[in-house]
Amino acid sequence: MQAVKFEDWGIIEYGKAWDKQEEILKQNLAVKAKWFGKNEEEKDRSIDTSHHFILCEHPHVYTLGKSGMMENLLLNDTRLKELEVTFYKTNRGGDITYHGPQQIVGYPILDLEKIYTDLGKYMRRLEEVIIRTIAHWGIVGDRLPGSTGVWLDADIKGKERKICAMGVRCSRWVTMHGFALNVNTDLKYFDYIVPCGITDKGVTSIQKELGETIDMNLVKAEINKHFEEVFAVKLA
Repeated sequence: MQAVKFEDWGIIEYGKAWDKQEEILKQNLAVKAKWFGKNEEEKDRSIDTSHHFILCEHPHVYTLGKSGMMENLLLNDTRLKELEVTFYKTNRGGDITYHGPQQIVGYPILDLEKIYTDLGKYMRRLEEVIIRTIAHWGIVGDRLPGSTGVWLDADIKGKERKICAMGVRCSRWVTMHGFALNVNTDLKYFDYIVPCGITDKGVTSIQKELGETIDMNLVKAEINKHFEEVFAVKLA
């Protein structure tokens, strides 16, 4: 069972969190560069890649993925400043999404060459972590064909609503970015964008589904438990 270093960054500005992720990614890529062209016996395992799993919250921010369109941000710069929301174009996959207080953002930085070199399988397992997490509160999560993330009532036309968005980057099989689970999130901020570029489906949160405020630490504990189960790793 492989070890994964766990960190809770608390409430952290999005750009700062992105920089910290990039630094960990660069450290892993530097190790891989030293290994390039060598077989397993020749690799110096005293200098090894490392797995990380980070949970955090961000102040209000909209982020646009590589395949996203600016038209899906429905605010101008003046309105963004009035709402005290920042904006970033990112290097993750996907379109536009929102991060904010009382939303748990997860950043797994994993060397998939040590796990499996299948990005689709990785995404499905990330979804599985969240599906199992929200099941603790009796919420049935599912996948929506053709879309990433975790959805509720995915098979009922007109009732589909996303509770967790996902978008990742993978470089030389090292991942970064990740998921955003709406816990007690103020969902009005999704009204100012076309979430993930999807116009005909809704957004929800654990709080909205249950009609009560949820302890963020309990949700984090459930995420960590299921992350260990699904990926067969040990958080340390």
